[in-house]
Parts: sequence; structure tokens; C-alpha cells
Amino acid sequence: MGNSDELIKLIVNGNTNAFEHLYTTYKVQVYNTALGYVQNVEEAEEVAQDVFLKVHKSIATFKGDASLSTWIYRITINTALNYIKKKKRRQIFSVFSAEDDVPHFDHPGIILENKEKADWLYKAIDTLPDRQKTAFILCHVEGLPQQEATNIMEISLKALESLLQRAKAQLRTKLEYFAIHQRKTKK
Repeated sequence: MGNSDELIKLIVNGNTNAFEHLYTTYKVQVYNTALGYVQNVEEAEEVAQDVFLKVHKSIATFKGDASLSTWIYRITINTALNYIKKKKRRQIFSVFSAEDDVPHFDHPGIILENKEKADWLYKAIDTLPDRQKTAFILCHVEGLPQQEATNIMEISLKALESLLQRAKAQLRTKLEYFAIHQRKTKK
């Protein structure tokens, strides 16, 4: 397939092969980003499906102000954040939930020696405010260049650096607390 404009025109005109190409090109990016937020394989798949439905429904409105990849990242982040908000609301109203939502930490962007440290890290990331969480996931989990993260988040480089600095400081504090608490429980 050619460039993004050509691909978008084909999709708008109902070409299923073009949408299949878009899906194949972006499915790993969308899934990994969703997984970084929801931290559960099945939920990440659900978010990814929602993202591609939204992309398909709104591709005709794509203006080209940013790259297609950046636009899809924005949709993914917003969909994942909305999913988390809805999930939290459901949990508030379902006190007697039979399910024990234990997150899976299979994100390919994080290579840690043991699962316990990954568990601590993801629990700490999950407590960050949304904008700090987004900045941290894009730059440190997904490994995107800061300039691309600024485009996705529609913020300045200085604002991104500030969010990352605050996120790292909060994570450092939380991880130190987890480590101290863990040592106390092992004694």
C-alpha cells in the first residue's frame, strides 16, 4: 500500500483490503499501548477491538494534522483511559464481585528479572495521574521518542519532560515504599 492519504481514501471508499492493511500495520502498537494501561491481556484485546472500530467509523474525519500513527495512538490512549474509568465505576457498584481481577503483566516492553518487581512497577504506574501515566507509558514502556509522545499528547516538550519528571519521582517514592513494606513482611 502507498502512503497514508491513499490508504485512508481506499478505506473511506469501502476497500476492506485497505482496512485490513491498516489493522495489520497498527495492531501490535494498539495492543501494546492498551496493555500498558489495562494490564490484562483480555482487556487489552477488548480495548484494541474498540480502537479499530472507532478508527473505522471515524477515518473519514481524519484531517492529517498529525500522522496516522499519532492519531491512532490518541484514539488508543483515550479508549484505554475510558475503559479504565468505566471499569472503576463498575467495581464501585459491584461490591460482591465473584471475579478476582488479577492483572497479567505480559507487556513485551518491560523486561524484568522477576514477576514481583514487575507487579510492583505496574501497581505504581497504575496510581499515577492520567497525564503522567500516559507520558511514562509512551516514553518508557512503549519506548517512543519524546517528540512523538508530545505529538500524541498534544503538549510541549517542556510539559512532557515535567510530566515524566513528576511520574519518575512518584514512582521512585512508591517503589521504595513497596520495597520497605516487602522486607518487613518477609521477616
